[in-house]
Amino acid sequence: MTVTISKEAAAFPRPAKPFCADGSQQLQIVGGSRLVGTVTVGGAKNAALPILAAALLTSEPCVIHNVPWIDDIQTLSEVLTALGAKVEFEPDHTVIITADTVCNTQAPADLVKKMRASFLVMGPLLARLGQAEAAQPGGCDIGIRPVNVDIDGFREMGAQVDFTQQEYQVGCGRLRGAQIYLDYPSHTGTENLLMAACLADGETVIKHASTEPEVVDLAQFLTGLGARIKGAGTSTITIEGVPSLHGTEYTVMPDRLIAGTFAAAAVITGGDITVEKMIPEHLDAVIYKLTKMGVAVKVKTDSLRTTSAAAIHSVDIQAIHYPGFPTDLQAVFGALLTQADGTSTIHERVFENRLGYAEELRLMGADIDVDGQTAQVHGPTPLHGAKIRALDVRAGAALILAALAAEGETTLSDAQNVSRGYEDLVEILQGLGGNIAWAPAPVPA
Repeated sequence: MTVTISKEAAAFPRPAKPFCADGSQQLQIVGGSRLVGTVTVGGAKNAALPILAAALLTSEPCVIHNVPWIDDIQTLSEVLTALGAKVEFEPDHTVIITADTVCNTQAPADLVKKMRASFLVMGPLLARLGQAEAAQPGGCDIGIRPVNVDIDGFREMGAQVDFTQQEYQVGCGRLRGAQIYLDYPSHTGTENLLMAACLADGETVIKHASTEPEVVDLAQFLTGLGARIKGAGTSTITIEGVPSLHGTEYTVMPDRLIAGTFAAAAVITGGDITVEKMIPEHLDAVIYKLTKMGVAVKVKTDSLRTTSAAAIHSVDIQAIHYPGFPTDLQAVFGALLTQADGTSTIHERVFENRLGYAEELRLMGADIDVDGQTAQVHGPTPLHGAKIRALDVRAGAALILAALAAEGETTLSDAQNVSRGYEDLVEILQGLGGNIAWAPAPVPA
């Protein structure tokens, strides 16, 4: 496969933003403006990350288009570079990865602890080099997300696993095909085992697999590499191992979570937003709930338009695995439901700590009761500006929407968390009419 790299290809093309003295970032938001306009959705973070990791499975170049320029992509690119891969960024959201010189099998501990998706290099390294090492992964503090699904699967495929001083060391000769049942349909666990099985000896069957669209996108990329995969998108995936894989060119699917965020943004601000270049089918559960709330929703082949209603109604939401309501959008809807008429119930069935944002919304005047993994949101309640904190990527997005709907000025600290999953969110919201900006860096004394 021949790849031409432009002269502009260089390091990660992420513009710098002002930092506070403690290394965090802040946003200043003044509410009261309607968000109106059109947004084009970029590539899905949760698809791009495993796809970039999968490039380690081959020594040939992989050209990957529609990669979002977000902080998590930068972190993973640093992991890949540390392992010996060459990572090139093109100006048009294209990444070229060449892993012909990969020889290091230990993912940097500081990066793995920073972002859970860094653990996705384990499957490819183990399959191709017979060895992989990584620390216990970190990331957003939204609940227990053990890697036992990945590790148990590696053992089923013949790998020896040692866990010493907070680090997993996994080794084998060539992995062998196996029948693997997942206790939990983890999407990262499914992805790690899916990648590992591509170079295993024989057939691997993964049962109770994740059916998330991002897993399907990874499977399609792997098929482009020469992998033999059936059943992606169902709860049973079958992989016939091959001796080697080759390079390919691939375009990452659009981000359904960003599309859902902007759909909610229109409603909470009394606005009108059309989201383009997305896949409406991926948001069936979200569209259903918006319709039940009384929101005007117009769906076309690759776009979604939401227009605020005079009043929106309360609904009950269960955040669960696809095709259910996405856990990554329940915080956004938690903010939206503060403006709904009546009492809404949100039950988080994936991550036990994902309702922490409720306390931040209370500081803004929201009436929310939390009991374990269930929240009751009483509305509508007028929101007001406050000093609040972005606890994680999705909570940060939810609080931004709440601040845009609130009266007065809000200061959102730890706003750098939002940049992990949303590219240019502040600039896009400004273009839609939102009064939002990065807080200026303090002037040195």
